[in-house]
Amino acid sequence: MTKLDEAQSLSPVDAGALLALADGYHARTVRPLGSPEIAGHVVKSYAIEAPGRSVTDQDSQAALRIAADHLSSAYLRGSLGLSVLLMHAGGDGDYVLVHTWIEGCMSDLAVFTGPVGDISQLRPGRSGLAPCVWEAAVLAYERDAFSRHVLDGDGALEERLAAWRGDMLEGEVR
Repeated sequence: MTKLDEAQSLSPVDAGALLALADGYHARTVRPLGSPEIAGHVVKSYAIEAPGRSVTDQDSQAALRIAADHLSSAYLRGSLGLSVLLMHAGGDGDYVLVHTWIEGCMSDLAVFTGPVGDISQLRPGRSGLAPCVWEAAVLAYERDAFSRHVLDGDGALEERLAAWRGDMLEGEVR
């Protein structure tokens, strides 16, 4: 049985679309960009870069402004003051994600999308839009870091927060 025959037998799966995704799947570079304090939040910032793309200093500054605007009202949504900012120079567009830890061990997520190379055109993403596979990999890392250092950590809260703030992902994600 060939891969295509096997995929076709999985109805109602869209075999062609899934195989096309698999064929184009590749690693993306993740770079930490520090953890500034913005709008009353500690924000761990990352760049995610598709092959041939990069997050510039100008992109980073624009994303920090978007995050500041979003986080300025985050306490109304139960924010605990810790956030993760992803700036993704994707293959099909640019994205900014603002992930915030909120009450009840939950999180708040805002996704902003725009065309390739024009961060000034970023707008809130459509309802229901969720992280892509590469963004989800960084958020999974951050979920583990938050649980490990803040929720399960030992010592005073300031020590736990310092450990969380210093634990940043770097390298390739798949």
